[in-house]
Amino acid sequence: MSETDWKAKLRGSGYRLTPQRELILAAVERLGHATPDEVLAEVRKQSSAVNQSTVYRTLEVLEELGLVRHAHLSDRAPTYHSVTDHEHFHLVCRNCQKVVSVDPDVLKPLLQTLDTDHGFTADVGHLTVFGLCEECR
Repeated sequence: MSETDWKAKLRGSGYRLTPQRELILAAVERLGHATPDEVLAEVRKQSSAVNQSTVYRTLEVLEELGLVRHAHLSDRAPTYHSVTDHEHFHLVCRNCQKVVSVDPDVLKPLLQTLDTDHGFTADVGHLTVFGLCEECR
């Protein structure tokens, strides 16, 4: 999604385009996958006027608008990533904490079974699979 598109989406949903929102979305895009605290640290490199509650509220708004997504890559805070990246789910190594983004096409047989047998459409963007990476096995 281009900068023009997300700005239009914010305005079209009745939200003002504030400097804080711009800084937070840019930080998420730069960091790839980041917790709210990591986003705050990145934003504070440019502006000390942003506080933790602003980051949390803004991430909620951006997710509500479909501009960012979150996943739980650990037992800590959720990790946010931009939707401008490809749709993916995550593999997390329990030993070294390596995170790998995986194309959801590898889940097509499972998704089809869930749909056929249970009438269920899965949202794999929030999916995280924990295990051991090749190096740690």
